[in-house]
Amino acid sequence: MKRRRGGSPEPGCLRAWAAESRALAGRWQAARCSGPGGAAAREVRRQRGGFGELLLRMRGLPPALPALPLELTVLYNSLLFATGASDSAIQGEAEGIRQGLLRVLEACGACGQGLSAEELWQKVLQEVTAEELQAPLHRLGALQAAWWLAASRLGSAAGLFRLLSNAEDPGRAHCSEGENELLCLLKAWRVPAEAASLPLVQSAEDLKEILCTAAAFLQGLQELEAGNFPTALSLLQEAAGGFCSRKVLAQIYTCLGCCTQRMGKPQTALQHLKRALQVDFQCLPALSHAAAVYHELGETEAELQTLALLYEALEKKTPAAASSGPYFLIRTELLVHTPILASLLRHRHPSEVKYLLAQRCLQDGRVADAVEHYLDFLALLQEGLQQQMPLDGGSALPRIPEVFLEAASALEQAGRHQDAITVCEEVISRTTDLIPRMLRVEERLEQPECLSPGAGLAGGLLSQKKESLCCLTWRAAGYLHQGWAWAKLGESKEAVTQFSRCLGDLLRVQLYGSGVEPTESLLPEVEVLQKIRLLSLIGRGAQFLELGRHKEALLDFQHGLQILPGDPAAASYLVQALWKLNRKQEAAAHWQKFSQSPAGEDGQQEGQGRPFPLYLVSCLKQAMFPHSASLARSIRDYLGTTSRDPSSEPGQSPHPHLLTSPRTGLSRGL
Repeated sequence: MKRRRGGSPEPGCLRAWAAESRALAGRWQAARCSGPGGAAAREVRRQRGGFGELLLRMRGLPPALPALPLELTVLYNSLLFATGASDSAIQGEAEGIRQGLLRVLEACGACGQGLSAEELWQKVLQEVTAEELQAPLHRLGALQAAWWLAASRLGSAAGLFRLLSNAEDPGRAHCSEGENELLCLLKAWRVPAEAASLPLVQSAEDLKEILCTAAAFLQGLQELEAGNFPTALSLLQEAAGGFCSRKVLAQIYTCLGCCTQRMGKPQTALQHLKRALQVDFQCLPALSHAAAVYHELGETEAELQTLALLYEALEKKTPAAASSGPYFLIRTELLVHTPILASLLRHRHPSEVKYLLAQRCLQDGRVADAVEHYLDFLALLQEGLQQQMPLDGGSALPRIPEVFLEAASALEQAGRHQDAITVCEEVISRTTDLIPRMLRVEERLEQPECLSPGAGLAGGLLSQKKESLCCLTWRAAGYLHQGWAWAKLGESKEAVTQFSRCLGDLLRVQLYGSGVEPTESLLPEVEVLQKIRLLSLIGRGAQFLELGRHKEALLDFQHGLQILPGDPAAASYLVQALWKLNRKQEAAAHWQKFSQSPAGEDGQQEGQGRPFPLYLVSCLKQAMFPHSASLARSIRDYLGTTSRDPSSEPGQSPHPHLLTSPRTGLSRGL
């Protein structure tokens, strides 16, 4: 190989540069053991400038083989400090490696201009045979691979380590079938011997261990995201046995917990998550995932305790604990920062946890606790918390009006009906100006990505029509809750007014589209609107019965059964209305048909289809017919009497179902 013409630096220059390099490295070694919270972090910024200035002076002269081992070592140290000072793996610093490789080729009389990074490395490792350059080049290669790992360029990193291994021993870089190639190549790479005269700020041995851990962690996350859980589990377990800080180890255990949970092993998931907290008690995402696992297992008490601990920890905002070990410039956390990791380790906002506590208590029937948590949450809203709330797709928070409606539902169940009315008035007043006079909506689900009710702002802002539909739904639900609250307070006339306002709001929606498709294809919002309309008709009809307006009550129940034929509550109330109108034979016939068929046979059965919003649950409970036993006894007594005396009720048709208007649809459900 041709040797570049030109003289080497003066021996005095080389000695001075080497002495300066040793002094800089010595100061760093003294500072690094103090931990990242002390002198080490400050020293990183100083040393970056020191090694950078030394490298510039060395590059002021043409490249020469005698000076290249020192120059490449200074470059390696300088790049390590550049990465450590930025707290991230800087892709821009790769240009420093490129310039170093070009100077190596220039010193050897070759050229590498115009080559890609991979091609340049291949040329250098094939053409440069000087023994004294092998160790510095291998260290730079490992650093290059680290940056490629950080950019998720796993193939490039594997290719480089294959080149490095083949440069030493052509038969060494061989992986068996089924073995992870990158990890195999990393483990096969022989760390070059380090000359005492060229001190390093981070040894190549440490760098290799960190690269092995990062490669296993990164690939485990990729397999987890792809749904290849057994492979992900194996790689994450490999990473857990690697070289990393306690903080990263806790993150790996958290990811192991998520992986085993998705594999259907919740108890194993809990073990991993508990291990994460033992390693680093500040790993709050592990607490969040543990609460989710307890929820999956139905262990409500443990879930609520975990959420309470999480909320307390988030409120305290404890500063991160400083590491007690040596400070490393290249660390696993700098190389692994993928979107899935950010998602799995997402820190919940305290408001989200407070909401989850309220929601879970309400779902579990712990009404008093639910009320307390909801009121705390609403108080935080009044303090301006809304501007700080996360609105991304991973947030547990629904839209704010839904939280108000859930709070109203909790207040109603706690018997605080006037407070529930006040909370609903807030929803009504804030949505009134956002609802058009008429809204034309396609009733069928055409877009599979259509958002479900209760979803947040994930995916961007809702379309104006969908937003208007949501606002109308919330206001109608507010009137519905107020109607039931006034009914509980014994104010039947006011209850009728609120139920009528709810029904009036729903008349603003004009649905279009074929009515022959199955219920499952309905837009979720349309399903909710239909349920609100049914509940409002049942509520108003029940209050009409209280007021003695039985014919108006009958019409409401008939309309309710048109919406959902066979609904048990609407059917039972209809029978009661007919009974009060003295249409006993007709009432008895409907009761017989209803009692002989399974509940909701022709309608949506409880627990089937899409679940309705949590804020409607209390209304569903209140709409249940409360007098089933007494009405059944009355009808059975009546049927016993008429069977003995068929003429006991003159004027009744022997075929009562013929009296039913075909437009009511009652024959389907009763």
